[in-house]
Amino acid sequence: MAYAERPTNTLAVVSLVLGIASYVVLPLVGAVAAIITGHMARGQISRTGEGGSGMALAGLILGYLHLVLAAILIALVLIVVIGIVATRQSSS
Repeated sequence: MAYAERPTNTLAVVSLVLGIASYVVLPLVGAVAAIITGHMARGQISRTGEGGSGMALAGLILGYLHLVLAAILIALVLIVVIGIVATRQSSS
């Protein structure tokens, strides 16, 4: 007896691809899009029973991780710039 394979949710694939692309091609925009499509995919998967839950979750993780790393990088750059400005002002 052959069993039919569940179709994979398209948004789950899109979320995973955008999550990966956010590190290579589309910084920040890809991460936000991966998060949005990942949440949409998980909602559709829970309603329809399609496959791809793992891909949607991976896209979400990659997207959120990218945003966290970007926030840390921006904070570090601001700290360095503020430190440089403060040092120059105090030496003048």
